[in-house]
Amino acid sequence: MDVETHTAEATAADPRRWLALAVLLTGTLLPPLDFFIVNVALPAIRADLGASADVSQLVISVYAAAYAVTLILGGRLGDLHGRKRVFLGGMLGFGIASTLCGLAPSPGVLVAGRLLQGISAAVMAPQSLASIHALFPAGEKSRALSLYGATFGLASVAGQLLGGVLVSASPWGLGWRSVFLVNLPVIALAVPAALALMRESRPERAARLDVRGALLLAAGLLALVVPVIEGREHRWPWWCLALLGVSGPLLLVFWRHEVRQEAAGGTPLILPSLLAVRGLRRSLASTFFFYALAAFFLVFAIYEQAGLGRDAFAAGLAILPLGIGFLLGPLCSPRIAAYLGPRTAAFGMVLEVLGLVMAATLVGAGAPSWLALPLFAIGAGQGIALPALVRSSVDHVDARWAGLASGLVNATLQIGAAIWVAMIGGVFFAIAPDGAGAHDVRLGFAAASLAIAAALAVAAALGGKRRPSAAGRADGMPAPEPQVLTSPGAARDRSTTTDSSFRPGPARRSPDR
Repeated sequence: MDVETHTAEATAADPRRWLALAVLLTGTLLPPLDFFIVNVALPAIRADLGASADVSQLVISVYAAAYAVTLILGGRLGDLHGRKRVFLGGMLGFGIASTLCGLAPSPGVLVAGRLLQGISAAVMAPQSLASIHALFPAGEKSRALSLYGATFGLASVAGQLLGGVLVSASPWGLGWRSVFLVNLPVIALAVPAALALMRESRPERAARLDVRGALLLAAGLLALVVPVIEGREHRWPWWCLALLGVSGPLLLVFWRHEVRQEAAGGTPLILPSLLAVRGLRRSLASTFFFYALAAFFLVFAIYEQAGLGRDAFAAGLAILPLGIGFLLGPLCSPRIAAYLGPRTAAFGMVLEVLGLVMAATLVGAGAPSWLALPLFAIGAGQGIALPALVRSSVDHVDARWAGLASGLVNATLQIGAAIWVAMIGGVFFAIAPDGAGAHDVRLGFAAASLAIAAALAVAAALGGKRRPSAAGRADGMPAPEPQVLTSPGAARDRSTTTDSSFRPGPARRSPDR
């Protein structure tokens, strides 16, 4: 029997599911943690390895680009070959890449290690969300996703704090290398725990990977993401503009290839019928605008140091109220969902908008000592909205495609982060270029905060539209809609989908979509 054909009652009877969740959340924690932790260590890396400013920027950007480009492929690999197996492979790869980074003798080796880290993280991360979707019954899924959202909050704040502590304390004389090697004991514990606690989750008959589609998608996303990340730093040279120009045609070729694959009864990398579901498209659009907040971490760190004259460690401590809010928000999300249902994500984003407007007002008025309250509101809103937004995306598809949907959600978050950091960072640096005075830095921070608030307002409008549904569920979330997306093999295993009359080709849509 297909592992995913187990009923919800059988899954709920598994006493190991919450312990397995702890292991899965390790795979959720490590990728964003290793993105934020390096920011604080960059000055020490440059000094020790003699790296130029461009190379030190690559230490961050190559990880972000590899992660964003590979996420959809990582989610699809889990659907095809088993999420437990792919999760373990990604975690072991992440450990090897972390070792390479921690022992790097030169900037080039460090950049190569970061590239491998980004790819491994993208293989590992989608399996966590997809496994939660497959492992937990409806009555417990909201709580599990709340812990998933809290893990993101922990990673974003702990990364900056832990990086500062490790670089300052330099355990065993490792200095900056400790920010990479700290991953190894975590992985050494997580891998055997995953082997013992995780249940395999995959279709009975694994299809072949769409290699051509994977290469086309990687090329198209690289042509889009790399110029967005590197363009402003290099003042938009011709090659950045050329890459942006070819990104659209490459992605169009990829899309047409996927349509042909599905029409022929094959297994494309991204099912075009998946994106035919209007509710999923709207959720992904909301997700794209939602992660404009990624730019806030950049401009806040610059404001704290260049605007207020604080050091990196003090700047990391200053953002702690946001981290506390981000940790508590997801824990409150199920209770809020019991009252607001599908409007929970919009409520959290409106809370963020209010916090950002308040922060911009306080900084513009020269009252930074009161920033703790709006920072807490921003973090709490993010923590409330994230689990609800993620669930609204993944719940639109059948469990067999949870890995693909998870990859789409995570890729949308990362690509959105790269684009919004470039756009809002451009606004900030236009007002407060390098060497600008404290007054201009304050104005740049206020303008950037308002721009982020505007993007989140759009996300709230997209994510707050009520979906037609039946009676609410026990966990406070809306009743699931009919799963209209199926697969070419659905007729062989009707227990995984409500649409047993599937015909190869684009999926049908229900009237409410």
